[in-house]
Amino acid sequence: MTSLDELERRLRIIEDERAVERLIASYGPLVDAGDADATAALWATDGSYEVEGWHMRSRDDVAAMVRSDAHQGLIRRGCCHFLGPSVVTVDGDDAVAVCESVLLLRRDDGYVAARAGANHFQLRRIDGRWQIVERRTRGLDGSPEPLKLLSAGVIGANPD
Repeated sequence: MTSLDELERRLRIIEDERAVERLIASYGPLVDAGDADATAALWATDGSYEVEGWHMRSRDDVAAMVRSDAHQGLIRRGCCHFLGPSVVTVDGDDAVAVCESVLLLRRDDGYVAARAGANHFQLRRIDGRWQIVERRTRGLDGSPEPLKLLSAGVIGANPD
């Protein structure tokens, strides 16, 4: 492999990592804005999202969650879904990413952290763009499962 080929390969990886990081970073602003369609478009058509016992099994389910009374109530009261920096591992058209997140809720005297989570993503390049195939979020409550999500994601592995 020539130096130019190697440089092009490395640049592709960096561009893919950056695209995945941007996709994940987009979730909080989109879900807090209540933009159900744009939030759902981050997922593959049949992508899944598991959080706090709620298992969404499609892009349509994600849109329905954003439109739900429960989520709209969070927005009306004031909330911030903040996803921290992601560690991304790209392997061709597949990627694994992991990050931690905090849900902040507005109260009369300011904001409180309502939840801290471990987030493990499996992504795929579909139709030329990165999409979430599976996202698992578990509360950072000291139990083994969220810790496994974090350590597996950092090495680019599936936790199962």
